Amino acid sequence: MAETQPPEPRRSREEILATVRAHQPLASELPTLDRQWITYPDRPAQFAKVLSEIGGQFVRVSYAAAAHVALGEIPAYRDAKQFISLVPGIGTSNVDLTAISDPHALEPIDFAILSGNFGVAENAAIWVTDRNLPLRALFFIVQHLALVLPAGQIVDNMHQAYERIKFDRAEFGAFIAGPSKTADIEQSLVIGAHGPRSLTVFCIG
Repeated sequence: MAETQPPEPRRSREEILATVRAHQPLASELPTLDRQWITYPDRPAQFAKVLSEIGGQFVRVSYAAAAHVALGEIPAYRDAKQFISLVPGIGTSNVDLTAISDPHALEPIDFAILSGNFGVAENAAIWVTDRNLPLRALFFIVQHLALVLPAGQIVDNMHQAYERIKFDRAEFGAFIAGPSKTADIEQSLVIGAHGPRSLTVFCIG
């Protein structure tokens, strides 16, 4: 009968942590971000190009009234039974958002028109917050979403975008780029998998 070796004694937590500390890599300085990042001669045009490539629709108009007219030409908005707009002069609402406290109650809303803080030409992402929105789930639970963005509020790249984000108060913030999509299932791109099925960006100015 073969002899068996006695089990090794279990190492204490302190011993394990001491070993980890003894083999940590040497400290190094963070890389500098002071360099020439990508820029574009026409930021709205670059934004529109990328947005189209990722499944979104870009509508550039000179003023809000023109955006309101263009909105009426979108089939998803014309066919919507429940819709809400928090952008003055663009679209209308038949849902009283102030009367809703449960985010799950937003699920029947077909179309929402909301404001974007600024956009990024590099990847067509738009920074949004819940600063003037009582239920942030509205960005993600509606069937179709429209974001209104001033043309002068489009930066070149994400480095500039991060410089613009302020954390002076507690609030929700996110970058939204195009409609909801996934390619995890058999590497087949599916639009509207777990969020809005379409995104329209109205670029004003």
